[in-house]
Amino acid sequence: MLRVGLTGGIATGKSTVGAMFVELGCHLIESDQITHRLFEPGQAVHAAVVSQFGNRILARDGSIDRRILGDMVFKDPQARARLNSLVHPAIILRQQDWLKEMEAQDPHGIAIVDAALMIEVGTYKNYDKVIVVTSSSEIQRERLRARSALSEEQIESRIRSQMPTEEKIKYADFVIDNSGSIESTRAQVERVYEQLRAVVRIN
Repeated sequence: MLRVGLTGGIATGKSTVGAMFVELGCHLIESDQITHRLFEPGQAVHAAVVSQFGNRILARDGSIDRRILGDMVFKDPQARARLNSLVHPAIILRQQDWLKEMEAQDPHGIAIVDAALMIEVGTYKNYDKVIVVTSSSEIQRERLRARSALSEEQIESRIRSQMPTEEKIKYADFVIDNSGSIESTRAQVERVYEQLRAVVRIN
């Protein structure tokens, strides 16, 4: 089985690209969805994060309000590092378990892990190939405005907190530019998919 890492900056369109790979027959897990589950009441990570950052990060249903937590950590690199140290080990463990499950189910398949920070935390090394999704900074901002109620200051702090796209590209085996039309993105995905399938056939 080919293990592929999918990453990119905030609002570059990783989920859109990931969905296109699924349509072509790839398996996919989104680390963001893993985080959502880990932040639910009753989870060990939930308890650890609340213990570290206090009850003010809780929503009415007891889950962690990611917007409140984001405001705290995106402005404070030390707080962000503390949060990552609590959350990332559990995310990585779930990713590894999922990859083992996929390998058992589909030994000759392509399993893709979508994770925003895999380069920053070094887990990109766990994959046979790495895909970086990019888009122009203007489009990133437009997408963030459209999908959230974030202020301009919050948008800028989230973009600034991440590794610049130019740096991420240095680690990429493939780059998909999601700045243009959906048709353009799909064509790039299909080209990358064919190259990934060729690697599977060779191995």
